[in-house]
Amino acid sequence: MRIGIFGAGGMAEALGGQWTAAGHEVMVAARDRAKAAAISARVGTWAEAAAASEVILLAVPADAVTEVVAAAGNLAGKVLIDCTNAVGPGAVLTIPDQAARIALAAGDAHVVKAFNLCHVDVWRMTPPAFGGRPLAVPLCGPPEAVGVVSSLVRDIGCTPLNAGGLDRARLMEAIMAFMVGLWFDGHDAQACFPPLPA
Repeated sequence: MRIGIFGAGGMAEALGGQWTAAGHEVMVAARDRAKAAAISARVGTWAEAAAASEVILLAVPADAVTEVVAAAGNLAGKVLIDCTNAVGPGAVLTIPDQAARIALAAGDAHVVKAFNLCHVDVWRMTPPAFGGRPLAVPLCGPPEAVGVVSSLVRDIGCTPLNAGGLDRARLMEAIMAFMVGLWFDGHDAQACFPPLPA
């Protein structure tokens, strides 16, 4: 699959590296071209990466996403993966309903919220698994786009979970803010989600 990555930070490097290792063609666009080149030999502008890709990972700061999407030009038919988290001091959402906001800015693109619930170091694991169980990755978005992103989730050794339409992405964003607050306060947030009794 041809994957564009907008951004050159930790999430871009971690997921881009995993997808490259899985045999996908990755092209990176970022303001810092040297950092982009460290992720992939294929580097371009926002518009070049968008035109060359079927799927685009939005891995830029949350408050810059709509600006970057606008600079990318025509995104009609593209699958956009929103892994951003707009969480500020005090673990509050600074941009409510971020995925819906991206969908409005991206016109006829298909936005899927994914990969936003774990720290970047989890995405560097090969594969991300805990206690012998592959990490489950919730996906919120239109069914066909969720199907495309599900294959990318499997390619890094995780289990995709269809968590509903894009209207449910706001719940994932709120969960992230809530969990970050627990972690920062020193609580074992994972203990909030024990497995169901047999």
